[in-house]
Amino acid sequence: MNVILAKNAGFCFGVKRAVDTVYEQLGADQPIYTFGPIIHNEEVVRDLKERGVTVINDIEELEQKPPGTVVIRAHGVEKGVCEEIKRRGFSIIDATCPFVLKIHRLVERYSGEGCQIVIVGNEDHPEVKGIRSWSDAARTQVIASREDALAFTADRGKKVCIVSQTTFNYKKFQELVEIIKEKGYDIIVLNTICNATEERQTEALAVAKQVDAMIVIGDRNSSNTQKLFEICKNECNNTYYIQTVKDLDLAKLGSVDNVGITAGASTPNNIIEEVQKNVRNEL
Repeated sequence: MNVILAKNAGFCFGVKRAVDTVYEQLGADQPIYTFGPIIHNEEVVRDLKERGVTVINDIEELEQKPPGTVVIRAHGVEKGVCEEIKRRGFSIIDATCPFVLKIHRLVERYSGEGCQIVIVGNEDHPEVKGIRSWSDAARTQVIASREDALAFTADRGKKVCIVSQTTFNYKKFQELVEIIKEKGYDIIVLNTICNATEERQTEALAVAKQVDAMIVIGDRNSSNTQKLFEICKNECNNTYYIQTVKDLDLAKLGSVDNVGITAGASTPNNIIEEVQKNVRNEL
């Protein structure tokens, strides 16, 4: 069997930076917290918990906690959260991905100039919630599908500024932008999908075209991994989404000659290596 591992599988720059930031704080003489899971990966979050790191999902939870350091997750937080944490006597280390912080600045700027802001992404995702908080709520919309784009309306006298969640499907982003363009609005398109995401998606598609079966590794809550799975599944029907090697059903791969492997930006290298080794050794 031929196994092709995507070169860009695994941690991206922003995720590695955030995870390393938390591990660097271990051993400090005060409690360590993360605001939300530092990344969307259960294995990483579990390991940090075992080392004494506590996940905080709401500012109010800090009321019952001893003062310490709060590390802001890679996805970022909503406007004002960091200031409120500091006000309560906690230290802050901001591990928000720099690409996400850039979107915060862009949205704040164009919203301040009176633009209607359109965020292409999943409105329930913490990254999107954070981005949205930097814009005027009355002039901000989140769209994720063709149906959303077709239903979109804005004041004719205002410019429309379109940004994207950093991990959104690039091809789908282009499609939704074209639908809004056809409505005749005066639009500003800012492609804020990070380069690592585009490269990962392009490579995953190329690998999926070459193989009989595709394995996509990542946490079930990982948005970028979900996008990878969609891309690969559209090209290779035998595409399987797993979190760790425990989820791998080798029986499904027994009759294929070529297997491709890719992984989301929140997947540690040790999990990828374990899956790759298992596939090579068992098949």
